[in-house]
Amino acid sequence: MSFSADVKNEIARSPEEKKCCMLAEIAGFIRMCGSVKLSGGGKLDLRITTENPAIARLFLLRIKSYFGVGANLQIRRRNLLKKGHTYELTIGAEDNAEQILRETGILRVKEGCNYFPDDISSDLTKSRCCKRAYLRGTFLGAGTISHPDKSYHMEIVCSSETLANDLKRLINSFGFRSKVTARKNSFVVYLKESEQISDFLALLGANNQVMEFENVRIVKELRNKTNRIVNCESANLDKTIDSAARQIETIRLIESKVGLTNLPEKLREIALLRLDNPESSLTELGQMLEPPLKKSGVNHRFRKIEEIAETLR
Repeated sequence: MSFSADVKNEIARSPEEKKCCMLAEIAGFIRMCGSVKLSGGGKLDLRITTENPAIARLFLLRIKSYFGVGANLQIRRRNLLKKGHTYELTIGAEDNAEQILRETGILRVKEGCNYFPDDISSDLTKSRCCKRAYLRGTFLGAGTISHPDKSYHMEIVCSSETLANDLKRLINSFGFRSKVTARKNSFVVYLKESEQISDFLALLGANNQVMEFENVRIVKELRNKTNRIVNCESANLDKTIDSAARQIETIRLIESKVGLTNLPEKLREIALLRLDNPESSLTELGQMLEPPLKKSGVNHRFRKIEEIAETLR
């Protein structure tokens, strides 16, 4: 089972909330997963489709509790290329499907005519708790979260740019920094930062998955930090070895031309130390001197040796 499915299953076990929040959650879910069919006499049927049985059960109960109607549940096998089933909730015209569409803000009237707007009804998201419930419904309908061990990415796929921008504003009203991008024939609202995704999971009520997310994130960050340290130390070691090789080459040149005894005492001392300790860093060489010398002082002496070698060259 995917991490997204685990998150949705936990959210789907959320207890029943206030009536206003229940309506907002239903509205968010229908907005993402609902479709309308025109039946005889201009009447409307509502169909809601999901691939998650826990979510289907949740909204079967939510709709019955809030609207007092029982949706017809049908389970269909997906095509041969895709495993699993789809779960379809159908609410017919005789069960006041049109009234449900109106109360959820999906069907409205303008200048005496019915129409289906793309925006989110502000009447459903007036309070903070209702905004949270609406986001929960939209995520259950069209949201996904990557497993944190692979990448940090949360997204909700929307059918229109207007809906995506409204949803972005709704998410960002909680202090998030979500963005919108176009993808083929849809628009995606997404979060990329790990801390933001973790906080968003907590907002939706997936507390157990927040703990799982954080555990994986901590291990991943420690592993990345360890790799950075190892790479840095490896690079520093390579740098030290290359620098030491150049210094030894310079010292051998002076030795072959005029002999090390002709060097000033301090330069001869550091030159002999380098020949005896080809893998030591400048700091380590400085600690071997009496009195000890800082890295900058050791580096200064090697610059003097290099100047002498340049003259001999």
